[in-house]
Amino acid sequence: MVHHSEESHILQSGQIQHIDRRLDVDRIVAVLEAVLPRNRRPLPLHEPCFGGNEWAYVRDCLDTGWVSSVGSYVDRFESMLSEYTGAAKAIATVNGTAALYICLKLVSVEPGDEVLVPALTFVATANAVAYCGAIPHFVDVDEMTLGMDARKLSEYLKDTAFVRNHCCYNKRTGARIKAVVPMHTFGHPVDLEPLLEVCKTFQLELIEDAAESLGSYYKGRHTGSFSNVAALSFNGNKVVTTGGGGAVLTNDSDIARLAKHITTTARVPDRWSVSHDQIGYNYRMPNINAALGCAQLEQLPRFLEKKRLLARKYMDAFLDVFGVRVFSEAPFATSNYWLNTLLLDEPYACQRDEVLEATHQRGFITRPAWVLIPKLRMYGHSPKMELPVAEKLEQTIINLPSSPSLLVDD
Repeated sequence: MVHHSEESHILQSGQIQHIDRRLDVDRIVAVLEAVLPRNRRPLPLHEPCFGGNEWAYVRDCLDTGWVSSVGSYVDRFESMLSEYTGAAKAIATVNGTAALYICLKLVSVEPGDEVLVPALTFVATANAVAYCGAIPHFVDVDEMTLGMDARKLSEYLKDTAFVRNHCCYNKRTGARIKAVVPMHTFGHPVDLEPLLEVCKTFQLELIEDAAESLGSYYKGRHTGSFSNVAALSFNGNKVVTTGGGGAVLTNDSDIARLAKHITTTARVPDRWSVSHDQIGYNYRMPNINAALGCAQLEQLPRFLEKKRLLARKYMDAFLDVFGVRVFSEAPFATSNYWLNTLLLDEPYACQRDEVLEATHQRGFITRPAWVLIPKLRMYGHSPKMELPVAEKLEQTIINLPSSPSLLVDD
């Protein structure tokens, strides 16, 4: 990487070529001006759209008094999620982090275990591991998906781990490596088939962090349905929102029953006795939030259509802009394009903040990638593999406004 006042150099066909050209930041801003509405500023990264039955369903909760964690909308929301994703069961929770934490507990992640997570992810992926008393073990990502790189992980584990008595152990730390948690970054599905092979070879549990990927498909099958347990999020900035909320997905009826039980404080059913048979969690989604979610799910196909159209408009508009490209789904994937992603060519990573500053000044709320999790103080001593791709993407990603309401009518 060089300062933008300097020339950068690349080696091509044995010859050093000088690149003294810089990104045209004004043109990048002009493209956004052309694609996005002119009469709205600022334009958030992703805002909720309420154009269906939200008012009616929430009002029904208020009128009937069913606003807490018991009510018909919770059951309906879970049923709708199950039907849409193809998962046998969905258990609604207060947020996506709680859902992911419960997933880890359901596959028996224990204190001292290591859990493989991508270095490029939202901090909740690692935090949920830490809540279990376990240790995040960071993995590099794939440029084709922005998610966990199964090929690199396989080679890394051949050198780093061994299997004994159907358990995987870290040769260096001696800790059990219990699970792998791929995250479908910005809604783009991870390449799951080779990752499932890695899990089979090394006796690892797969948990999909599908927080960002409602409406995304891997080889025609919805994300979150490939593992025994998966987590969704319905935060205010997601494609579908319940204000705050999440869900556990599973195809195992026994796991589903346990998930519902422990997220409802592990209370033993009884007409009047209040008793609990294990440590539980007050993690059930309130009925009033589920009512909002039901109305949102009814509109999901329209949201996805608009978001994919917006992604296509971005791709077309940036096609001839020097030094940048819009990230597009892998050939095996159908993405929800939760957040559209502009990628700077690596020699121009030094101009990332210049682009961010210029777009914010014009009212476009853009955002860089998250700081890599192993760079955060609390995870600085966690085990990790070499992370060249994650480190490059951290410096070259810019997320663009992506709300489904942003299309300019033709």
